[in-house]
Amino acid sequence: MRIALLQLNPIVGDLEGNAARIRAAVERSGSDVDLCVTPEMSLTGYPPRDLLLQPGFVRCAGEQLDLLADALRAGPAVLVGLPQPNPASVGRPLFNTAALVEQGRVALTFTKSLLPTYDVFDEDRYFEPGRGVESFEPTGTRIAVSICEDVWNDRDFWRMRRYHRDPIEEASGQGARALVNLSASPFASGKQQLREAMLSSLARKHRMALLYVNQVGANDDLIFDGRSMAFDADGRLIARGAAFAEDLVIVDLDRATVAAPPPPGENVHDEEELFEALTLGTRDYARKCGFDDAVIGLSGGIDSALTAVIAARALGPNHLLGVLMPSPYSSQGSLEDAQTLASRLGLRTLEIPIATIMESYGRALCEAFEGRAADVTEENIQARIRGNLLMSLANKFGALLLTTGNKSELAVGYCTLYGDMSGGLAVIADVPKTMVYRVARWVNREEALIPSAILTKAPSAELRPNQTDQDSLPPYDVLDRILERHIEDHASVDSLVAEGFDDATVRHVLRLVRVAEFKRKQAAPGLKVTDRAFGSGWRMPIARADWERAYRGEGVTR
Repeated sequence: MRIALLQLNPIVGDLEGNAARIRAAVERSGSDVDLCVTPEMSLTGYPPRDLLLQPGFVRCAGEQLDLLADALRAGPAVLVGLPQPNPASVGRPLFNTAALVEQGRVALTFTKSLLPTYDVFDEDRYFEPGRGVESFEPTGTRIAVSICEDVWNDRDFWRMRRYHRDPIEEASGQGARALVNLSASPFASGKQQLREAMLSSLARKHRMALLYVNQVGANDDLIFDGRSMAFDADGRLIARGAAFAEDLVIVDLDRATVAAPPPPGENVHDEEELFEALTLGTRDYARKCGFDDAVIGLSGGIDSALTAVIAARALGPNHLLGVLMPSPYSSQGSLEDAQTLASRLGLRTLEIPIATIMESYGRALCEAFEGRAADVTEENIQARIRGNLLMSLANKFGALLLTTGNKSELAVGYCTLYGDMSGGLAVIADVPKTMVYRVARWVNREEALIPSAILTKAPSAELRPNQTDQDSLPPYDVLDRILERHIEDHASVDSLVAEGFDDATVRHVLRLVRVAEFKRKQAAPGLKVTDRAFGSGWRMPIARADWERAYRGEGVTR
């Protein structure tokens, strides 16, 4: 039996277009394939989020499925992911479904059992848990069908399990020779190694081949890396799809060989993986939102430099405008670095000095500010001038404005609301500052696209004379370790101090994280590349007290 894994890049809501993508992939798979498998929700794109609350959307998805079945009448059987109504009068309104289409009709449906509600997932909002993993025999070979999370609850692999049920274990007695899994598993740095180990263990444990097909592409803040895989009954990897690109993987179960050799083992650097993920995320966000061109502010610093390299790779340098906005505090070195970067990338540039605009703000606010010393307010005005200029250019040219802040800055609020936070996509918002430097050095491994001075000079917002980031923040290597433990591992003040971090530094950093919440709620969407990002999976309140301080008897403060 030959099974084709269709690793597709759907657009959320593009029902007709997604159906056409499925049809084209099925036709490419050839006439000797017995079954084609698409990713989870391949007809609607994943995640459709609250589009699922619109009955018309679900109805149109069903109609498109019928049209697709008819168009594929002469081809192999195909498993298509989509939402379908729950006919019962009790429960959530929909099922997350894999529909088997063959001979021009919907022959069977299979429903997802385990519905994730953690991090970026909120499937219990829409879906009723399914019946469990079921199977069918397309050509005399029994195939069990599961959907994404159904395979993520093996008692022998996970020390702590999220669900009481294990649908794969429940289905293991059905005599299936192979298990297919329709998936839309978002990318996070290092996650692929976990996936491979888990799926290999599952195939080996239940002594059946396992075929996993993952969505590829980016939808909003989520990046999907593809890397569809097949394992034999001994848990050996026999096929792997491309990373960060559409692919077609054909597996012959009878001979346990692949129709084409699998890609070489992906012993890639973390930096390369992140760069490819962010490039795909930027390209798809722009393309799927209808933008051909983008605008970016070039400061001569490391963050805007890396963002520019990613955007130039994603969109093409002729589709990216770099804007230099020097102030009286901008160093000549930073201006030269920005120009050199733009030249090496082949970008068009525009220079708009802001000194006279700063002066006009000073005159307008002179009376209101009388008797008050200059402080961070004036620094923020500079950032907001630049943000307004960039938004005006993006507005006039019909382009997407890319913001350049990193995760470390966003975490502690070292950014200006309506200033450098202005924009439509925050490309590196989930990349810590220390990783920004690592990826930048990886970019320069063969050709110095980023000027060496940008990599070696002290980072600075250049909003006042002789300013550096470390005037306000701990060294980034210390800051990023604290932030990772606190944001991704939920570490408290006491546990961080017990690990050896300075008490005052920890308290200062965690307070900055807490009080910056209102900024993050208004930030541009950021591409998720770590286990826990400041996006759809981050759900912290804005108006809250410092519970740790109160618990220690030190009073309640914000």
